[in-house]
Amino acid sequence: MQDILINWSPQETRVAVVENGAVQELHIERELERGRVGNIYIGKVARVLPGMQSAFVDIGLERAAFLHIADVYVNGGTGRAEHANGAPPPIERIVFEGQTLTVQVIKDPIGTKGARLSTQISIAGRLLVFLPQDEHIGISQKIGSPELREQLRARLATLAQTDLEARAGGDGGAEKGGFILRTNAAEASDAELADDIAYLRTTWARVRERTFKSPPGTLLHQDLSLAERVLRDLADDRTQTIRIDSRMQFERLGSFGREYTPSAVDKLQHYAGERPIFDLFSIDDEIEKALKKRVELKSGGYLIIDQTEALTTVDVNTGGFVGARNFDDTVFKTNLEAAQAIARQLRLRNLGGIIILDFIDMAREEHQAAVLAELKKQLARDRTRVTVSGFTQLGLVEMTRKRTRESLAHLLCEPCPTCQGRGEVKTARSVCHDILREILREARQFNPKEFRVVASASVVEMLLDEESQNLAGLSDFIGKPISLRAEPFPSPEQYDIVLL
Repeated sequence: MQDILINWSPQETRVAVVENGAVQELHIERELERGRVGNIYIGKVARVLPGMQSAFVDIGLERAAFLHIADVYVNGGTGRAEHANGAPPPIERIVFEGQTLTVQVIKDPIGTKGARLSTQISIAGRLLVFLPQDEHIGISQKIGSPELREQLRARLATLAQTDLEARAGGDGGAEKGGFILRTNAAEASDAELADDIAYLRTTWARVRERTFKSPPGTLLHQDLSLAERVLRDLADDRTQTIRIDSRMQFERLGSFGREYTPSAVDKLQHYAGERPIFDLFSIDDEIEKALKKRVELKSGGYLIIDQTEALTTVDVNTGGFVGARNFDDTVFKTNLEAAQAIARQLRLRNLGGIIILDFIDMAREEHQAAVLAELKKQLARDRTRVTVSGFTQLGLVEMTRKRTRESLAHLLCEPCPTCQGRGEVKTARSVCHDILREILREARQFNPKEFRVVASASVVEMLLDEESQNLAGLSDFIGKPISLRAEPFPSPEQYDIVLL
């Protein structure tokens, strides 16, 4: 069972999903940095790259967005699907510079990369996803029964046709579009499905109307706020309560829920306690822990999580765990506990892309199989699509987790101004040697009366102490005095050489 806590303020909304007393997911949305996935824009093609089969599109954001042929809707399908000749047409035949396109963001800007776009528009409702350019009726893959899937498909097709005829006055003049039925709609009534169909088609009609009147760079449609998406996307049958600490937002969510997510309204509660709502499960402490590289395991082992732009690595270590009867059992139990912790950390930190797991080496294949099975079992609870490979010859587990928004660390942190994100700085001795080389280089080009070194206190101290002989030797060699002055530089690597 799970509880959802919503901490709201005018500048920021924070959501924590708590399962069995432990935080499993964190979602943060800042008003000035609101996510753009699902937003629909009028875009203008800035540049076409035939070699990459992609284009850069200006949608009014800081960086141009990226459109790949695989996400271009062509001849009844995207470039991901095969076309009449067995392959999608070259992008330069269907997209040209200066062209205006209606596009939707499918991935937020991450790091130095712009947003990723698709020209296949979809609008999500509570029970359905509307596909204006398609006539396909799809059913969520998580609804496993073939009989139930066919029943739902037939019901949805009938309801969609009824709504279409009502809008078109029976003359077939309205746009048809297609629908995908979401997992939470498996037991929905015809009235609920009909309401969602009507809402989605009305929303799309408004988008279409704005398309004809708006210049490139215009936002045509914005996805729901994080608090509203809690009711639409996060709440399910396992959810016991949804608590929010703002009376105003509680009332707004109640109104929204009664119209779009009636099944979740009864779970909505206003939290009026004296303690901050996130203190109930020490969530702020969990956020601080989730920003650290080291994760402690209850057994005494630990994980080291390194996140880079290319991939994320997770290293498992036994640490102080010596509780099992022999070394193999110690390793096995540590890896089992690590598999559970890794699945939680991926959700908590919202880590995506390529992920490499370095479990402690296991000699027995049955232990490897059990650890892999435990990892997949824990990852099955993840809402985000995950693909896990088996152990490689090097004993590593390779996996991917779909990345659609910034990780927790990228959202809350920025590169260290001291080390520029490297995670380490040069030693004082290394900086001293850099300074000595720089003085020698300057002495060959210029002829000042004196060289003055301005550096951090630790560097100046080392030049006066352990490196004083080298400094004096250099001064004799170039025939110029060298003076020192300490300054509180932000980085110990910084220094200046002043020619006097």
